[in-house]
Amino acid sequence: MKTTKKFTTSQLTMLGLMSGILLLMAYTPLGYLNIGPLAISFNVIPVAVSAVVLGPTGGAIAGAIFGLTSFGQCIGIGGTSAMGAMLFSINPLLAFLQRFLPRLLDGFCIGYIFRFMRKKTNIYVSCAVTGFFSAFLNTLFFMTALIGMFGNTSYIKEMIGGQNVILFCCAFVGINSVCEMVSSTVITGAVGAALSRAHLLPAAQAIPAK
Repeated sequence: MKTTKKFTTSQLTMLGLMSGILLLMAYTPLGYLNIGPLAISFNVIPVAVSAVVLGPTGGAIAGAIFGLTSFGQCIGIGGTSAMGAMLFSINPLLAFLQRFLPRLLDGFCIGYIFRFMRKKTNIYVSCAVTGFFSAFLNTLFFMTALIGMFGNTSYIKEMIGGQNVILFCCAFVGINSVCEMVSSTVITGAVGAALSRAHLLPAAQAIPAK
């Protein structure tokens, strides 16, 4: 009977490493850079690297871990999210879905984004674009789920304050989202290029040179 290995040993090792880094970042200050009132999250970067190395499946697994740690903050595990705690008090199930699904979907989508970009350009640009979209889609999916699942609650309505929903979302994510996109773009590009030089990206190597 013919069998096909889904991941190589090195890929599984990398997934384990990225999962460990995600947990470390989630439960220590390493995952966040606080600049005054500004908090920049680096947790999207291991998700992007997992998507680069393992494709959509690896990205989804890392995204799921990120989502679980994010939900944990709603109930005081690994820190406390004031908004998460409030959403949990309103509807625990929707709070879980709002924290978990965007990160899972983010990791899955950027795996395909990397595959597409790798056919068009070099490894650094492919990884950098993947890093950018890891942060961008995480924010987009997170805010879409927030408005879609909790937009009719008095808590979110008071936050919106009658303004345009799109303008509210842009103001809510603020400069920290831009910083996350920049940092994820630069770091994922650099890490991906280093992994390529170390021959840890077999999928990229399989693409014929133009």
